[in-house]
Amino acid sequence: MNIIQNIEREQMRMDIPRFKSGDTVKVHMRIIEGEKERVQVFQGNVIRIHRGTTSATFTVRKISDGVGVERIFPLHSPFIEKVEMITEGKVRRARLYFLRNLKGKAARIKPKTNW
Repeated sequence: MNIIQNIEREQMRMDIPRFKSGDTVKVHMRIIEGEKERVQVFQGNVIRIHRGTTSATFTVRKISDGVGVERIFPLHSPFIEKVEMITEGKVRRARLYFLRNLKGKAARIKPKTNW
């Protein structure tokens, strides 16, 4: 059992900043198309975080051309170049699935103010 934990600990990434649901993040993802490789940026609100060791994931939602797009990213994936925090959101829930039914200004998340 200890051997498995050591292997998982080696695979985990420590360079990703701490964020929570409601935060706006930019995820720089490495995309391989044929022989070419590029970095694609996906910016949106974090609506869910699934904690775990190497199986941790987070879901990011954005609106693209009026259509909601959600993408699930493995937190410790080697294909993630970096994750940038843009803004901290002020939310009272851990799962923000209610944003799927909202449109326009109603779907905004208020920024957190540091008083």
